[in-house]
Amino acid sequence: MSRAGFVALAGRPNVGKSTLVNAIVGQKIAIVSDKPQTTRRAIRGIAMRGDAQLVLVDLPGVQRPRDALTQRMQSRVERELVDADAALLLLNGEQGVGPGDRFIAGALARAAIPVAIVVNKIDRLDRARTVAALQQAAELDVSDQIFPLSARKGTGVERLVEHLIGLLPEGPHFFDVDDPSDQPQSVLLAELIREQILRRTFQEVPHAVEVHVEDVDDSREDLTRVKALAWVEAESQKGILIGAQGRMIKAIGTAARRELERQLGTRVHLDLAVRVRRGWRGDDGLLDRLGIE
Repeated sequence: MSRAGFVALAGRPNVGKSTLVNAIVGQKIAIVSDKPQTTRRAIRGIAMRGDAQLVLVDLPGVQRPRDALTQRMQSRVERELVDADAALLLLNGEQGVGPGDRFIAGALARAAIPVAIVVNKIDRLDRARTVAALQQAAELDVSDQIFPLSARKGTGVERLVEHLIGLLPEGPHFFDVDDPSDQPQSVLLAELIREQILRRTFQEVPHAVEVHVEDVDDSREDLTRVKALAWVEAESQKGILIGAQGRMIKAIGTAARRELERQLGTRVHLDLAVRVRRGWRGDDGLLDRLGIE
């Protein structure tokens, strides 16, 4: 009998949830950045191990809601935990346990599902700091299943996967075995473009940017044309994104095109424009159209 189930990944922003999902799935389906609020949707990564289908739900980082966008992100976290078969609490081994981690651990304890703890980034710790991080994880008293690993290097990842498969219920698969994610192609391409913006901008710009792919033309086998808009909330942010003589948007476009080519396996022509859309993070109708539930 096959196994299949959902495992929700919870943790503070920037603990490495997206990196871990990508490592387990075996390809990039979630963007990675050191900026808060990188993950805005609950992204499902689908990993096959023999007859077992492990559906990993990369939740937005748990945080106090500040606007319609972050309120939706937090509500999605709560809904996904209700529907999950198990949960992972990811901790940043470099930073140790803080109030945010304790808050999340309490929420997971109330979810009435099996929980495992991951202490990530151990590749950056010596033995003494690793032992201290594991002890702090144990003191959260939410699980006695604690896995030290490096999502970036892959160290310890398969041992975690074996444990998670053992938590899955028996039953049929939820998704096609060849699908690495449930994201529409347009959303994944938009996220890959946004990733390059996050890597190159600072201050308020990363939080205020959203990317919308308007059209994907793959009528030619050797070339895909992608038309995308980057939305910001102020003219000053637009100026930062475009840069002097257009150098910033050119650098973003070049890097994003390379990522799209890797994803699509063809040459890509990327038409990327920047528009000001004031207050988009508080526009419920727009957030609906963007698929941020």
